[in-house]
Amino acid sequence: MKKLFLAFALFAIGTVANAQLKTPAPSPAQNVKQDFGLSSIELAYCRPVMKGRKIFGDLVPFGNVWRTGANAATTLTFGDEVTIGGKKIPAGKYGLLTIPDKNLWTIIISKQTNVTSPSLYKPEEDVVRVTAKPVVLPISVESFTISFHDIQRESCKIYIVWDKTAVSFPVTTDVDSKVMASIDAAMKSEKPPYFQAAAYYLENNKDIKKANEWFAKAVELNPNAYWVWYQQAKGLAKAGKTTEARAAAQKSRQLAVEGKNNDYVTLNDKLLAELK
Repeated sequence: MKKLFLAFALFAIGTVANAQLKTPAPSPAQNVKQDFGLSSIELAYCRPVMKGRKIFGDLVPFGNVWRTGANAATTLTFGDEVTIGGKKIPAGKYGLLTIPDKNLWTIIISKQTNVTSPSLYKPEEDVVRVTAKPVVLPISVESFTISFHDIQRESCKIYIVWDKTAVSFPVTTDVDSKVMASIDAAMKSEKPPYFQAAAYYLENNKDIKKANEWFAKAVELNPNAYWVWYQQAKGLAKAGKTTEARAAAQKSRQLAVEGKNNDYVTLNDKLLAELK
């Protein structure tokens, strides 16, 4: 009798355990980390789907605070100071909330990171508010989406898209002053980063004379580096030193052929054609 009871108990436990199924989340979570400036922005949100429903003005009412997603609160984590709506926002984690409306949305960056319903929202915790005009899309987007676009050195746009509606807001960060300060400090070290500093000066329209001085030192330190010779050629060309630029490009091309790097062969061919 005891054996029969034990067997029945084990069967019942096994049945309960097997009944615990894992099914797909109706609004799956997504975490996105976007390199930006000298750091990154991390986005965490959940993605509801339309499923034939009317979204804005119905499922998502106009004029109400929205957690901008489903399930958990939507958050943005800035790895460095950014600026939104003219307001400098220190590095850290913030809530992303919105107030959708037919003609104008309000985007809210909040100190609150736990707003899952309008009743939890505290306006006094706002860091900044900006407005954005919604754009009507030609097709419906089934899954709610937040994404990064137009990513530049010091700016990007965050898009919020669902159904036939899209809104966006810009984020900026100060890169140049930080890089320049870093270069000033690094150039005083025992091993100055001549090539990296010169390349930054070249690409960002800084002192081209100084850039070429550093390229020359970089070539001395690494005379077989075709990529260094190529950048030096560009720097010399920008300074109007065509003859020297052509010689540097030819040297770069020769080293690229020896190194079997066809990309740099092509780059130098194009540069040499421009220097004729």
